[in-house]
Amino acid sequence: MIRDTETLNQLLDSVNRFVRERLVPAEGVVSDTDDIPEDIVREMKDIGLFGLTVPEEFGGLGLTMEEETEVMFAMGQTSPCFRSLFGTTVGIGSQGIVFDGTPEQKAKYLPRLATGELIASFALTEPEAGSDAASLRTTAIRDGDHYVVNGTKRFITNAPHAGIFTLMARTNPADKGASGVSSFIVERDTPGITIGKPDRKMGHRGAHTADVIFENCRVPATQLMGGQEGQGFKTAMKVLEKGRIHIAAICVGVAERMLRDALAYAMDRKQFGQPIAEFQLVQAMLADSKAEVYAARCMVLDAARRRDLGQNVSTEASCCKMFASEMCGRVADRAVQIFGGAGYMSEYGIERFYRDVRLFRIYEGTTQIQQIVIARNMVREASR
Repeated sequence: MIRDTETLNQLLDSVNRFVRERLVPAEGVVSDTDDIPEDIVREMKDIGLFGLTVPEEFGGLGLTMEEETEVMFAMGQTSPCFRSLFGTTVGIGSQGIVFDGTPEQKAKYLPRLATGELIASFALTEPEAGSDAASLRTTAIRDGDHYVVNGTKRFITNAPHAGIFTLMARTNPADKGASGVSSFIVERDTPGITIGKPDRKMGHRGAHTADVIFENCRVPATQLMGGQEGQGFKTAMKVLEKGRIHIAAICVGVAERMLRDALAYAMDRKQFGQPIAEFQLVQAMLADSKAEVYAARCMVLDAARRRDLGQNVSTEASCCKMFASEMCGRVADRAVQIFGGAGYMSEYGIERFYRDVRLFRIYEGTTQIQQIVIARNMVREASR
């Protein structure tokens, strides 16, 4: 739901101007250097991007889901790496604390996350536990007033920059299921944490991932999320459900950007004495893309509004993430095709988007995981 249209429009005006004037011109530099300039990071903090979803009482903007999707539509108009820098903090990195943290944990961390003083990472994926999150092997064994953590987390977004990790670990090794998993807030300077070398990726240059290794890392028991064992998997699923709508919104925004660039190129590029936008087969690609982008946008807004109303949107969130990420990949492919040979050249930028958007179909639950979630929910509902 939109709480105050005027206030939201002011925020969107600021974000759109920031994207247009600062981020789009920096896309090439970030791609070449694999680094987001520090002055841009400071501006992100200044306009409140790190505090979008942190409740107002802790210094954030406390956006509703619908308001958050509108901001993500705007952020999608540029390279997705920029959103990644703050997106993990406002999304899966902080929301576990918002949902399930103790009052003391919220008071300690949320204000610093809202200002960008702290960057949060979500440490769930492991070398042998990705889609099957319940099978994670990292352990956290109680030892007096601490938990001793051992294990490795993989592909952790913003790990090289994070000040805290929302860690999922098995506190009951005898329980091999989801109920044996607990969640912790682990500070970066805790002895026993090692950050691996930044990964070299297909795309998303400027957004960094790395392994996080825990070796006899002693985490104070006060860092147990919510002060209760066995709730970690439930926390992760709540966080990921919200994150799937967030990612779907970014997919829509990026697809709109790629389609706009493809249309501009098609109207300018001439073959056989006329703009290629006049050719019916090119028009078909443009039209298919427009229809799919429109459909995804409607889905995302509907799911966001339902969530704001307090409805269970497990199915809708997975539908959004599945459809929007697959749609974004199709739009990227058509855009490169419309650019033709130029689309394969780095100077036009569309090949960079083509590589970047491939990740959308993988993280925060692959397309195949979304299919399983949707189908199981359908069966469960039909059985009632």
